[in-house]
Amino acid sequence: LILLDSLLQEMLVVGLVSGGKDSCYNLVQCVAAGHELVCLANLRPAGDSVEQELDSHMYQTVGWDCVEMLAKAMRLPLYVESIRGQSREVGRDYMPTEGDEVEDLYRLLEKVSRETGAKGVAVGAILSDYQRVRVESVCLRLGLTPLAYLWQRDQAELLGEMVRAGMESVLVKVACMGLDERHLGKTLGEMEGELGR
Repeated sequence: LILLDSLLQEMLVVGLVSGGKDSCYNLVQCVAAGHELVCLANLRPAGDSVEQELDSHMYQTVGWDCVEMLAKAMRLPLYVESIRGQSREVGRDYMPTEGDEVEDLYRLLEKVSRETGAKGVAVGAILSDYQRVRVESVCLRLGLTPLAYLWQRDQAELLGEMVRAGMESVLVKVACMGLDERHLGKTLGEMEGELGR
């Protein structure tokens, strides 16, 4: 009941973004629900790495170098934390574990909530229980409310909704059967028929 009550109240929200379509569209849903985005937050590869993708169970890192442009376009401050940990605690449940990449998210959101007063965390997770459990663990420890408006949504319906809303998302990576390099650079609208199958 407390969680439901907090979802009905307008909150200051940090948008946890990878630069992908899901995290961006979840921001749209947060604003539509009456919440105020106060900043964006991102986890990126550590150091001066030019590597686009880490072997991470938790984070999408392809395109991390474009997130700054997203924050500028939205006129929001951007908080960034490097991913130093690895996937150590990989079971169904998550217990805080030193050296786990989830603790990088904890450090990031602890700083953001302290500096901005954010009480909600916009998360673009749709189907991954692995991600959901870990984000909820971090939020619970920090007294924050996760806002995952896309959670468990039908994929084809959600894709169509994004296209109709005018999202101009471009495929920059393919990692599923049926798609390959020839699909890179195409928009969601161009791919809707193929992706909706």
